[in-house]
Amino acid sequence: MANEREKEAAGRAAAKLVRDGDIVGLGTGSTAYFAVVALGERVKSGLKMVGIPTSIATADLARQLGIPLTTLDEHPEIDITIDGADEIDPKLNLIKGGGGALLREKVVASVTKKMVVVSDSTKIVPALGKFPLPVEIIPFARTVIEKRIASLGATTKLRTKLDGQPFVTDNGNQILDCSFGRIADPPALARELSETVGVVEHGLFIGFAKLALVGTGSTVRQVRRKQLPISRRGSRPRLSGRARPANRRPERVQPKVSRPKPERQKRRQS
Repeated sequence: MANEREKEAAGRAAAKLVRDGDIVGLGTGSTAYFAVVALGERVKSGLKMVGIPTSIATADLARQLGIPLTTLDEHPEIDITIDGADEIDPKLNLIKGGGGALLREKVVASVTKKMVVVSDSTKIVPALGKFPLPVEIIPFARTVIEKRIASLGATTKLRTKLDGQPFVTDNGNQILDCSFGRIADPPALARELSETVGVVEHGLFIGFAKLALVGTGSTVRQVRRKQLPISRRGSRPRLSGRARPANRRPERVQPKVSRPKPERQKRRQS
C-alpha cells in the first residue's frame, strides 16, 4: 500500500507540469496510470491538451477518461512525456519495459522535449541490472538472439502469459527478460543490443529522462540528471597535460632573423 501511495503522489505531481496546449506522451505502467488519471481530471476541469499513448492499454484508459488523443503522424514532436520506469540510476538512465510497451515508449521518448519519469522510492538504484532487462525481438530469430545475449553475459527468459503462451507486444513481437546482474556500462550494453540483428528494441533508456519525480513517504522528491560541472566565470575547464582546445588559436611566434655581422676591416699594413 505504501508503494501505491508513492506512485499516486508522483503521478499526480507530474500531471501538474502539463500546460494548456501541450502535446503529451502518455506512458504505460502502474505509476504512469496515476498520471493519466490525474490528467483526465484536469481535462474535465478545462485543461486543453492532446495525448499520444504508448500502448493500446493506455489509449483505452485515456478514452475512458475523456482525454483527446492524437498520433505521431499529426504531431511528430511532443512537449512532455510522463512515464514510469522499472529502475532509475543516478544519471537518470532507465530500465523500462516491465509493462511490455518499451518500443512505443522509446519512440515517444525520442521525440519528446521533456521526459518526466515517475516512480516510487523502490525504483531508485545505485546501478541498473537487478531488474531483468526487457528486450523486444522478432519471434523468427529468438534462438539466435538468445545465444547472442548469452554471449554478453546474461541469462534469458521468454516472457509468457498466465496460460504459458508467449507474451505478444502491441507490435506483434516477443520479449526476452535478460538478467545481466549489475550493468557496469549501460551505454555500451545498449549499443551491443541495438546492433544485434533481430532485436527490435531494448529497455535501456539512456539520456532520455530530464527529471524524475519520486514518491518518498508522504513527499515527492525531484531528481534531475547529473550534468558535467561548469567552471566558474564561464571559463573553460582545465585540460590535463599539455592539451589545448581545438578552437584556440596558436600563439604567433616571431621567427628569429639572423643579421649578418659586419666584416671587420683588415688593418692596413704600414
